[in-house]
Amino acid sequence: MENYTFDEFEEILNKGYQVYFTYLKNRYMIFKTTENCYTQKLIHVGQKNPPAKMAMVTKKYLMEIYPFMEDMEYKYIEQ
Repeated sequence: MENYTFDEFEEILNKGYQVYFTYLKNRYMIFKTTENCYTQKLIHVGQKNPPAKMAMVTKKYLMEIYPFMEDMEYKYIEQ
């Protein structure tokens, strides 16, 4: 995981994959919606005060949280 870059992560999203990850004890699923815009869904709440169940996030936000993502999994979206 330490050699895995944000560019590779973004490429996977651009190819139509959903990415599941853990961030601050919560489990999320994210996928690309439009250019530089992604949809993030809360899958499992791991803390007392949960965040929003679904949110639109930007590439900038993803770049900020990327170093803290854990347990990444990928699932291809059939289109």
